[in-house]
Amino acid sequence: MALHITGDTAADALLTDNPLALLVGMLLDQQVPMETAFAGPLKIEQRTGATDASTIAAMDPDEFLEAFKTTPAVHRFPGSMATRVQTLCREIVDQWGGDASALWTEGDPSGAEVLKRLKALPGFGEQKAKIFLALLGKQYGFTGAGWREAAGDYGTEGSYRSVADIVSPESLTKVREHKKAMKAAAKANA
Repeated sequence: MALHITGDTAADALLTDNPLALLVGMLLDQQVPMETAFAGPLKIEQRTGATDASTIAAMDPDEFLEAFKTTPAVHRFPGSMATRVQTLCREIVDQWGGDASALWTEGDPSGAEVLKRLKALPGFGEQKAKIFLALLGKQYGFTGAGWREAAGDYGTEGSYRSVADIVSPESLTKVREHKKAMKAAAKANA
């Protein structure tokens, strides 16, 4: 099981091998292209040497912000997103013993339970939590009961709605087309 989200082999390998990196990539996935968001964890690792929640949570916030600002920036909003990443990492340390994968592995949870856990994270609203749950189910081996139903439309097999459906350059194009169509429909209805 290897993820192919960013088009960068090293970034995708980190997402595949490190559950925290995948979670941070999802957190960063707003107001930037998906590939930029999910390449963020590799940039963080390259600039700080950190790939675990405890180390990131304990970093000096100013130093962490500088890592975010270094060109090319991790995110177009480095200040707020650096803070969000550290806040998320603190939550993972405090509530999940520093293990991001515990969100979907601890206690053999159902899809509904994982959705509830994700929505409790800082920076994860309903939609982001559903997309991440779909990503876990479609590509990360999560098999909790009812995960497709809990993920809503994002869990639909064969859909091209979100990052959960990106497995190739072709599927990335289909997801982009779907998002473009949704934006156009929203604009037309406004």
